[in-house]
Amino acid sequence: MRIDVLTLFPRMFEGPLGESIIGKAREKGLLEINVSNFRDYSDNKHQTVDDYPYGGGAGMLLKVQPVYDNIKAIEEATPETKKRVILLDPAGKPFDQKMAEEFSTEEHLVFICGHYEGYDERIRSLVTDEVSLGDYVLTGGELGAMVMIDATVRLLPEVLGNQTSAQTDSHSTGLLEHPQYTRPAEFKGMKVPEVLMNGNHKLIEQWQLKESLRRTYQRRPDMLETYPLTAEMQKLLKEIEDEAKTGN
Repeated sequence: MRIDVLTLFPRMFEGPLGESIIGKAREKGLLEINVSNFRDYSDNKHQTVDDYPYGGGAGMLLKVQPVYDNIKAIEEATPETKKRVILLDPAGKPFDQKMAEEFSTEEHLVFICGHYEGYDERIRSLVTDEVSLGDYVLTGGELGAMVMIDATVRLLPEVLGNQTSAQTDSHSTGLLEHPQYTRPAEFKGMKVPEVLMNGNHKLIEQWQLKESLRRTYQRRPDMLETYPLTAEMQKLLKEIEDEAKTGN
């Protein structure tokens, strides 16, 4: 996969995109990341990238020309790749695990990180997706792009040592992940559930499913509204609801 990032602050990406899983993926040749400063593409002698909005209003808008020329330069350098161009925008579609899974199947992603009050509307004609990290406003799109890149890259084949781990993460299955434990079996009076140590894989799987449902019920009940519950899940969920009422 190739990822290009358009930003006014390329140094922000040096640490996050060079460490941990992303850094290892780049070392293995599984991922290529290029960060460009679209100020370098400004046709203004002062390299300005923003201007006052027509019709008045507070703040400054990013101009279309520098972003357009930066994208064209990427297209000319990589004419063979199909590109998905993502605009980081608080008004965009909320980013989620499903979107990360979609992005992970693409061969070339381009992220545009905005600043100032907003974008010249014509920039939107250059993109395929307008995406928001959540219902809040950040100083710029850089942090949001880093989060999206991380969530996407870890899903690429061979990036994680154990790909099954990504498939069972919270939100990947549609439910929150069940509790997990490692050694020691007891720490300061806190014990690992006995069922996890008895070697009965069927009982372990049932416990994991129930605890996954319980955690989702307690923390994100909205996820259960659209989840296709099986008969077994419905039975377990009824047990969880009854236990919640009795305090067990």
